[in-house]
This record gives sequence, C-alpha cells and structure tokens, in this order.
Amino acid sequence: MRPSGLELADIFRQLGPAYRRDHVAALSRGQRRVMSAIERCRTAALGGHVEQCDACGHQRIAFNSCRNRHCPKCQSLTRAQWLEDRRAELLPVEYFHVVFTLPQEIAAIAYQNKAAIYDLLFRATAETLRTIAADPKHLGAEIGFIAILHTWGQNLLHHPHLHCVVPGGGLSPDGQRWIACRPGFFLPVRVLSRLFRRRFLTMLQQAFAAGSLTFHNVLAELTDPRAFARYLAPTARAEWVVYAKPPFGGPQRVLEYLGRYTHRVAIANSRLVAFADGQVAFRWKDYRHASRHKVMRLEAGEFVRRFLLHVLPSGFQRIRHYGWLANRSRAVKLERCRQLLDVPAPVSADEPADYRDRYQRLTGISLWECPHCHSGRMVCVEALQPGVLPRGPPEVAA
Repeated sequence: MRPSGLELADIFRQLGPAYRRDHVAALSRGQRRVMSAIERCRTAALGGHVEQCDACGHQRIAFNSCRNRHCPKCQSLTRAQWLEDRRAELLPVEYFHVVFTLPQEIAAIAYQNKAAIYDLLFRATAETLRTIAADPKHLGAEIGFIAILHTWGQNLLHHPHLHCVVPGGGLSPDGQRWIACRPGFFLPVRVLSRLFRRRFLTMLQQAFAAGSLTFHNVLAELTDPRAFARYLAPTARAEWVVYAKPPFGGPQRVLEYLGRYTHRVAIANSRLVAFADGQVAFRWKDYRHASRHKVMRLEAGEFVRRFLLHVLPSGFQRIRHYGWLANRSRAVKLERCRQLLDVPAPVSADEPADYRDRYQRLTGISLWECPHCHSGRMVCVEALQPGVLPRGPPEVAA
C-alpha cells in the first residue's frame, strides 16, 4: 500500500495476474482488456515522451494514457470537451433530473445480457418520457433530453439505472411555440413509473420470444417460457423506482452535475482509502441511512470482481440523446428552440490543434507551464517507444 495517492491501477498491478489466472473461465475478453489497460496506463508499457523546460532545464516524463473509458485517470479531457459541447446546447429554462431504475430481478437478467437489457432500458425510458410529455394532459410538447447509464451503486454492486437530464419544456406539435412546464414540476413520476414498467416488460417479452436472451447458472431455468413468465410476474405488480429530483438552479448547475456524472467510472481513485492485508478499503455513501459517509472494506478479490461487474460491452453507448437533442435533428430543432425563446446562438471558438492548448482552454490548467520554475515552457525533447525507459531519471508526470 502507498501511504497516499492509492490508485485502482496499483491494486490491479498487484492482483491482476493472479486474478486472471484464478478466474480464467469467468472473465470476458472485455474485462481482461480493461484490467490490462488500467495496469499499463501512464507507464512505460504504452510509451510517451520526455519534456524539458526551455527556461530552467527541468525534465519530466509524460507516459501515454490508455484512453479506456473504464479507467479513472483517462476521462478528464474527454469529459471537458463533452461538457463544452453541451454548454453550447443549454437553454435559459429549468432543467430536471429524472432517474429510472431496474428492479433487482431484471438487474440479474441484465448482468447476463448486458447489451440487450441496457439497450431496452434506454429505449423504454425514452419512449416513456416522450410519450407522457407529448400527452396534452401533461405537457403536450416534444422534449429533448440526455440519458446516462450507470450500472453501479456506491457499494459497487450491480445496480443499473438511467440518469436523464431534461429541459423543462419543449416544442409544440406544429413547432411554432415553446411550451414550458409548470415551475418546479416536470411530469408526474407515478405516471412515468407505470408506463416505464409496462413498456420495458413488453420489450423484454419480445426479446425473449426472439431468442435474444441467454441464461446460465442460477438463472438457467429461465430458458423455459413458463419459468420465465413466473419469474417476471412479481415485477409486473411491483412499483418500479422512477423519481425526479428538484430542478437544477440554472444552466451552470446543469453543467456541474453533468461533469460529475457523465464520464464517471464505477469508482474514482479519490474514494480509495487503503490496500493492505489482502483487503481494499474505500469510501462510500450509505443512502439507506441518511446518506452517511462510511468506509467499506472488501477482500481484494471481491473488490476486483465488483469493479469488473461494470465493464460495458464493446462499443456500447452509455450516453445518448433523444427528442430534439437527438443527433439527426439537433442542429435544426435546437435552433428553433433558441428562436422561440429569443436566445442568440453561441459563437463557436476555433479548436486548438495541440491537445495541451485544448486542455488549458477547457479546464484552465496548463500542461505547458514548468512545475519547477513556473515561468518556462515544457517542450518535448525525446519520444519514448512502448516498453522503453528514458535514459535519465526525470520526474514522472502524474
């Protein structure tokens, strides 16, 4: 254990080889790739370059990132660029946060059929929000929204749910008016919950009938249609968890929220407390007990297992846009929303060619400034091929 600055990569580097050997049959190819990427991230294994200050001569090594979306260290620039793109799309209206959660019985099926069930979660959620919003009894408008998949709870157990960020209003059916929702109220959550349950279960039955689902281990019996129907029967009577949080305090608060949620991984390095005596300790928030902050200790292998529960299928899109924010119609319909709200279109800035300039513009943090003299500029003086260490012992960039 390091006295401070413990990272997920430290844990994987120590446990990874033995864990992969002991769980050879249980690990998917994607899980193995994620483990390997995190272990190699910002090490000599991926290559990099040596930078030197043009004023004082201070040197440091900058090893390359793995860029894996499950890596806690590789999201900052991607997150910053995504948020900058979203900033240009914000409107001066109330924004709401609506969460759709799958019951535990469905979550168990989802773990064995990630791509299929997570896709149904997106589809059922989108249809529910758009259908209820379009109903004249509620809003009577076409809405636009962003949906973000999270598959974990604070304890790292499998807990698939969708966070939706929704402007409080939308376009009239003829596109000639902006229809705003009531102040502080978006759509009735009970109505959303009932329709979400019905739509999702209908889609799930269709996926089963089409042979799109697989079952094994404790769920193996669900291959039988009668067993599958019995298993789902209680979920058709239960209340599914859909809730709407209070509206955000303005567009800037929306960006702050999105910055915390969009490119989050199952656990951030900042939550890790210790790795010693075969156990990993990490901070978590216990929502069942007034959101109290606690420290959980898990056997190291169990910690790795829980993290790997949340590796997504290759190519799966965990952030999606719907309604007038959908990619195919966003430019035209967003411009129409601005016209109706009398909001000028944002002025786009030229994109810097160098990633360091882009990083500074997006985050305000300079990668050019010398950390030693704070007046010189760090320039590349040597390229490092993967697996090759530099000749000298300069500082390694974090």
